[in-house]
Amino acid sequence: MQHNDFFVRFWGARGSLPVPGPQTLEFGGNTSCVEIRCGSHLLIIDAGSGIKNLGHILADDSHEDIDLLFSHCHFDHISGLPFFEPLYHKERNINIWSGHLEGIMTTKEMIYELIKEPYFPVNPEYFKANIDYRNFSIGDTLTPKPGITIATGHLNHPNRCCGYRVEWQGKSICYISDTEHREGELDQNILKLIHKADIVIYDATYTDVEYPKFKGFGHSTWQEGIRLCEAAEVEQLALFHHRPRHDDDSLRAVEKEAKAVRAGTIVAREGLVMYP
Repeated sequence: MQHNDFFVRFWGARGSLPVPGPQTLEFGGNTSCVEIRCGSHLLIIDAGSGIKNLGHILADDSHEDIDLLFSHCHFDHISGLPFFEPLYHKERNINIWSGHLEGIMTTKEMIYELIKEPYFPVNPEYFKANIDYRNFSIGDTLTPKPGITIATGHLNHPNRCCGYRVEWQGKSICYISDTEHREGELDQNILKLIHKADIVIYDATYTDVEYPKFKGFGHSTWQEGIRLCEAAEVEQLALFHHRPRHDDDSLRAVEKEAKAVRAGTIVAREGLVMYP
């Protein structure tokens, strides 16, 4: 990694629940977690089961600060948090951010409600890292480190959800998961957030054929992702938050069809690294 590198790496690309096994080896079975590197600065968005493997890698680097941002706290986006090794290293400085529960509970309250009896054997008092729990309002612009700007926006999801646009050195990576579209109407909040972005990671849980059976579940389709990215003049689209029943064969088929509609579209898989 070079000092001026800007990239995203996927540690978990599934939605709803982990699905390990022989049918998900190519795209992976872990739930939502992405690492974004802005040179020497580390951002993580969401702490699904994929964050466990990322934590193993980071355990050897005891001096690197971490900013962990939550889109929301449905279980597939937060279940890996207690297993994130840096939380148990006293040399670490970790900022944990959320904005989706403003007016309901703080970020610290959200974490303490998750990691406690009878759902987990210990509580966050066992963390040894220096943790700063940070709150924001969706729509705020965050500046976790000098030179890094993070725009935030509302997504259409039960219990509220936050989308992110990370900008660094004139490039941008957007994280748009979880969200449900309205048929025949492009989401203006999303269009504003992703306008002319270099990379957009988008909730493609369903196909347009599957979607009518799941209205109200809070998720979108790969076809809607393409429609949004075309309208917003996005450079590259990464399809994300895969439905548990979509195995490697079905995701390969989606990728082939999506590429035929919009060249360069990819289906996110564990280990994939994308540079703007």
